[in-house]
Amino acid sequence: AQFSKDQILEAYLNYAPYGGNIEGVGAASLIYFSKQPAQLSLAESLALAVLPQDPNRRISAHGSAMTLGKPLVEARQLLFTQWQASFPTEPTATAQLALPLALNSTRNLPFHAPHLVDQLLRHRHLPARTYSTLDLPLQQLLQRRTNNYLRGRARHGLDNASVLLVDTRDMGVRAMIGSADWHNADIAGQVNGTRAKRSPGSTLKPFIYGLAIDQGVLHPATVLRDVPTAFGPYTPENFDGRFIGPVTASQALVRSRNIPAVVVAAKLHKPNFYQFLRSAGISQMASRDHYGLALVLGGGEVSMVELAGLYASLSNDGLLRPLRYRQDQPSDAGTPILSAEAAFMVRQMLRTNPRPDLSSATRRAALPVAWKTGTSWGFRDAWTAGIVGPYVLVVWVGNFDGSGNPALIGVAAAAPLFFDLVDALVANNTPLAEPPRRWPLNLARVEVCTASGDLPNADCPQRGDTWFIPGVSPIKVSQIHRRVAIDAETGLSACRPYDPARVSYKVFEFWPSELARVYAQAGIPRRKPPLNPDCPRQGGLVGTAPTIASPQRGLSYTLRLSAPSRSQISLRAHADASAATLYWFANDSFVGRSHPSQASSWRPPRPGQYTLRVVDDLGRSAQRVVNVDVVM
Repeated sequence: AQFSKDQILEAYLNYAPYGGNIEGVGAASLIYFSKQPAQLSLAESLALAVLPQDPNRRISAHGSAMTLGKPLVEARQLLFTQWQASFPTEPTATAQLALPLALNSTRNLPFHAPHLVDQLLRHRHLPARTYSTLDLPLQQLLQRRTNNYLRGRARHGLDNASVLLVDTRDMGVRAMIGSADWHNADIAGQVNGTRAKRSPGSTLKPFIYGLAIDQGVLHPATVLRDVPTAFGPYTPENFDGRFIGPVTASQALVRSRNIPAVVVAAKLHKPNFYQFLRSAGISQMASRDHYGLALVLGGGEVSMVELAGLYASLSNDGLLRPLRYRQDQPSDAGTPILSAEAAFMVRQMLRTNPRPDLSSATRRAALPVAWKTGTSWGFRDAWTAGIVGPYVLVVWVGNFDGSGNPALIGVAAAAPLFFDLVDALVANNTPLAEPPRRWPLNLARVEVCTASGDLPNADCPQRGDTWFIPGVSPIKVSQIHRRVAIDAETGLSACRPYDPARVSYKVFEFWPSELARVYAQAGIPRRKPPLNPDCPRQGGLVGTAPTIASPQRGLSYTLRLSAPSRSQISLRAHADASAATLYWFANDSFVGRSHPSQASSWRPPRPGQYTLRVVDDLGRSAQRVVNVDVVM
């Protein structure tokens, strides 16, 4: 009563039953004949016209094939006869109706990229006909290789993975594997792992170094210190529980050393690492104080989609652009989160990360890949993310319920799958040429002393080169190698004035005290310079001033008078190798002495602000202001 005949007919065609759970002539046309309704032949149109009256009796199934049952053939012929009476047809139409008509089996319906399709269908204003950015052959290739990999690792308890492949040229998602098997309820297969929030482990470290490059904290060859370090109550450790002493920024990133990453992150400002992640669109983050410096080592949570966007920014000259899932989505110009120079240097650093499954000779000939692994706390998530030609590929292996597994280590569980997929892209002849990037950049090459990462002085024996940003990157002259006048009789450094007949010159390494201690703990002690204690100021050697490690800058110390044994502050400093003794002062009052490799202690007599100063035996000094509160 309320609708026109056309509206009623349209509703009928959209809701009529066509067997099983197939509803509407549009769905039936696509499922049975792989065509849009407008493309149907007369024989196919007549079959679909009579099928809704009794779909279960009018279709016959023969294994994986389906044919028209006798009742449907008879009903179709009756309708055709009525049709001819009103609309005379060509003689060939009768002959076409006599031919057998095969239907696609509903058992073999296409079911490709269900997680991406499910995500698209959640869109409120999805166009009637939608074209995704998916590359179906790549999707199927990566799905097969992922399933094969997990079957081979089943004995290790690895049964689920997620994979995302993004084309950085237009940010289109070319492949999305939300889980290993959509139909497997045991692994919660319908969960889309690419959108789940997980701990990223060390996969965020490249962006710490990228920020540090932009802020002038380091360049790729800057030597960092992988030594035991405390940040107030936070004392991070490396994954392997060891410390390796001096390490370049590139090596620290590639070898995923935790201490250098935390030290570098502590120096970042405007933005710090937390602010950087917020500006990069990482959602659902708690307050900065909630994470502290643990954010550097995966203390927060990101999704695979967010991580892929960050890695794509390294490929896109530091521009962060949103991922695209539909071809009609406009391409975003992007927001700069790193400079093009920093993005370039981080890519170069990550490219030095060697494939774990290839020999050295094979690695040199292999496709260059900039990649990084990550392992979350408790072995819950294994990650590998990287840039492969114009693509960003991110792989996660784990369990959606968050259960841990000792096998879930990034380099052992995710990296093999990552490179298996890379090899599949190569074998598939997928074009992997580098996309065009901005060039030239504000970059230059500079010679450095490999031991320190600084400009080589005249005595540096081993030199290399590195990229740096003129006017931004920190460059100073190295002080590790120094020429010392040696007395031929004593073997110690000669005192001025020198006797040319008794003096020869040799170059020695002057390592800071904390690095010398780490070398010794590793079983590779460094030879100490033969300094003569009778020489004032060691014959004019300059060296470097001490740096105070404890007490820490910016902290207030609260001491309890009721616990005198615990009411002391540790005094510790890193000193040049030429220093033999450190002297400590509080507001110009002498409080004690210590060897550079040892710590001293100080008990403040009263609350207040103190200026602590350390002076080595060659007169070099450093100072720090400390606030002290005292409670009962």
